[in-house]
Parts: sequence; structure tokens; C-alpha cells
Amino acid sequence: MKKVLVIGASENSSRYSYLAIEKLRKYNYPVIAIGGKKGKVNDVDIITEHPALTNIDTVTLYLNKEKQKEYYEYILSLHPKRIIFNPGTENDAFAEIAKTNGIKALEACTLVMLNTGQF
Repeated sequence: MKKVLVIGASENSSRYSYLAIEKLRKYNYPVIAIGGKKGKVNDVDIITEHPALTNIDTVTLYLNKEKQKEYYEYILSLHPKRIIFNPGTENDAFAEIAKTNGIKALEACTLVMLNTGQF
């Protein structure tokens, strides 16, 4: 199963990152969640550290373009297969950096992709 890293995770149930974590777990995806503060979404702990991780298939972003900058090197170091820039997180500069590093960059919505079987 594809391991997914959610960056910009929140335990606020009205946030899209929360809904994405819920839906990913519903479909049994292993999820790691990084947010601005510690918390929990059902069985997924939200951490604030940037741990060394392996076998990350997808990074799905819920941070605006400015806040993403502090994660560039970290995300690239994980060598994910793809990065999903959810609505409001579009970032042409980072998408180009990702592509240069062999990472697929998608402007898409994780929730829609899950609901339509395109994830």
C-alpha cells in the first residue's frame, strides 16, 4: 500500500487535511501527518518533527506557498514518487524543483482523487 505523508495536518475536523487523513485511513493507506502543532486524527498522530522516513509514495500538501519553503529540502530528501498540491497550495517554483528531481508534481485534490479512484 502506498505510504502517504500529509503536510499541513490539523486536528480541526473542518480542515481539508483532516478530511484527507480520515479518507486515506478509510482506504487503509498508511499515513504520517506533520502539522504546526501536535494532535491526533483518529488513529493518526500529528507530529511536528521532520523524521527520516522511507518508502514515501505520496506527499500531499495543505500549506500555502510561503509555508512550503521550509519543507522543500525535507520533502526532496524523502524521494517521494509524487507531490500533490491541493487547491490553495499551488506552487510552480516547487513543482519545477520536484520535477527536476524526478518527482511527479500534481495540482489536484486528494479528496477528489480518492473519491474517484484516481489516487
